[in-house]
Formats: sequence, structure tokens, C-alpha cells
Amino acid sequence: MNRIRVETPSKQYDVYIGDGIIHSIGSIVQRTCENVSAVLIITDETVASLYLERVRSVFERTYRVYTHIIPSGEESKSFEQFYACHTAALTYGLDRDALIVALGGGVVGDLAGFVAATYMRGIRFIQVPTTLLAHDSAVGGKTAINHPLGKNMIGAFYQPEAVFYDVSLLNSLPEREMRSGFAEVIKHALIYDRAFFGWLQAKIHTLSDLRGENLQYALKKGIEIKAAIVAQDEKEAGIRAHLNFGHTLGHALESELGYGTITHGDAVALGMLFAIFVSERFYQRPLFYSSFYHLFDHYGFPTAIPAHVSAEKLLLKMKGDKKAKGNTVRMVLMEEIGKVRVEQISDDQLLDFLQQFSREEGGRPNDSCDSRGNDGRE
Repeated sequence: MNRIRVETPSKQYDVYIGDGIIHSIGSIVQRTCENVSAVLIITDETVASLYLERVRSVFERTYRVYTHIIPSGEESKSFEQFYACHTAALTYGLDRDALIVALGGGVVGDLAGFVAATYMRGIRFIQVPTTLLAHDSAVGGKTAINHPLGKNMIGAFYQPEAVFYDVSLLNSLPEREMRSGFAEVIKHALIYDRAFFGWLQAKIHTLSDLRGENLQYALKKGIEIKAAIVAQDEKEAGIRAHLNFGHTLGHALESELGYGTITHGDAVALGMLFAIFVSERFYQRPLFYSSFYHLFDHYGFPTAIPAHVSAEKLLLKMKGDKKAKGNTVRMVLMEEIGKVRVEQISDDQLLDFLQQFSREEGGRPNDSCDSRGNDGRE
């Protein structure tokens, strides 16, 4: 079992990664969370049918255990489900010593974490991720629900007591969800660790390679990068904004298309391609965009904005992003692999970039190598 320490000004906690570690959760919680009065497991319908009984049995040996099941899908990060979770907690009589267990992917983790942050002004919770995507969302303490006008616009920074990543729970994930999570793994490499990006290119030729030791290593490296950034900047006053690479367009697409229409990872992957496309033009330097285009296309990520989505509508969504200041978009751009910066981009510039990107079908290169003769494989 791997253990990664996350240290922030508000809390220090561990992330546990391993195969079959779910059976260790109860004993670790007993050691790290004193005087737990009851446990409320929040999960969704899909995960409940697969893993709820197994996780409930772990806690029932020691605690009173209650469960609350939400519908599966991004649509559950809503006011209605947030309210329903609070109603369940109140109905079960949870007090301030209760513990919430977020059992599921990013939707469950974000929602349950926000419930924990606000119930009786804050009670403890732990994350038990069941998706690859949640390796990003389960670490760092961002909790939130969506609003029709923007993704994750209502929430709080609230750290868990611990994160338990049992990789055996990922075995049931369909390829679409594995690809979604893999986008965030790639993101961590691109913003922070060139060597890790090289490892991904060398080891993960297809998503079927993301198993066993490769999966655990990719998770470990991604979480270590996230932990290192969060330790420096817990509440996104500086470097933590780098984790939003690809998310400015990604969140705009999710909102414009309707939450759940496109996976978060596919939206972020397309957002990263757009950010690299913009970076070459903004910094006036070669980043070998075509190599990224072909790599993302090879993994099955979308490489073009849907034809029916207008650049003007996307610009409006991007201006509503949390990183925007004074109604001006601030995008995370890439200077080189492993080095990114937040840049302010004018409306006219951004609209022009969006129109170019859409016109060129995602900036599709004319051939398999760009004009500089680089094929993108390190």
C-alpha cells in the first residue's frame, strides 16, 4: 500500500493507494478519527449496486451506519441533491461527531464534501474514490455543486480526513470513464512534470495499458503532483490555478452542452488542446501542437468543438469562469511541457482563437507531423 501525505495550512491527511485496501478503512478511521458517533455513506445508484454493501460492512463492525443514494451523473451536483443529503443527515440525527463517507466518483465526492463542509457548519468526511477521474477531485479539498450558469460555482475549500484509493474498485469502469480520468493524469504531467509525461507516452499506448502497476504508478504520480501544488497554495491564490489547465474551455463546453452530455475528462482534454493551440499563438513559440493533436486523437479524446456550438456562446461561458477577473478571461497557458502560466486574454483575442480553432476543426494539422518535423514522441 502506498501512502501519500497531503499537507495544507488547514489540515494534514494521508492518501492511501493499493489493491484491496478497502478492508483496512475501518481500522485506519478508528485511529485517525476519534469519537465518531455515526457514519453516513453517500453514494450514487451505480456505485451502490456494486460496492455499497462491501463498504457498509466495513463500518458496521464499529459504528452506526446510514446510507443515502443519489442518482448517477453530473446532474446530481445540484441544489436539489445537496438539500436532499442534508435532509437525510438531519433525519438520521447526525451530530457534529458524525462522519460522512463519499463513496463514488467526482460527482459524489464534490457533493458529499460540500454537504460535510456545511452540515452543522462542518463535520468530518473521508473520500473513497471509485473512478480514475476522482484521483484529482478527491485530493485537495475542493467541494462544490453546479449552477446552470457555471460549473462548480457554489462550494467551499474543505479538506477530508483521509482518502482511500482501492484500485480494485476501478475494474468495473467502462472505457469512456477510464479515458475521462486519464485526461486529468495527462494534465498533471503537462503542468508539472515533463519526465512523467514522457513515461505516459512510453508506457500507456492504449487505455488497456492503464492497469496493474502502471495504473498505481500513474495514480501515485498524479496525486503527488496535486499534493505538492495544494501544499503551496490551498485556496487557489496562486499556483493552484495551474491545475485548471484545460478547464476554461472544458467547463464552458460542459455548461453549454448540458452537464453529463460530455464527460469531464473529454471536455478537459479538448480544453487542453485549445490551450496549447492558443499558447503557440500567444507566446509565438513552437510547442509542436500537431503532436499533441495526434496523441489525444489516438487515445480517443475529442479534438474539435461540436459544430453547433458557437464561439460567441463559449466566450460568454468562459467569461463567467471562476478564474476570470473584471469580466476578463484568464487562461492557463503552456510555455513548455511542465511549465504553465495564467495569462489574461482579451475578448477579441479569445474570440479570434476560438473561431480559428473551430474553423480548423480543432486546429487539425495537415499531416502526421507538424512543419517542424517533430512527431511528438519523446
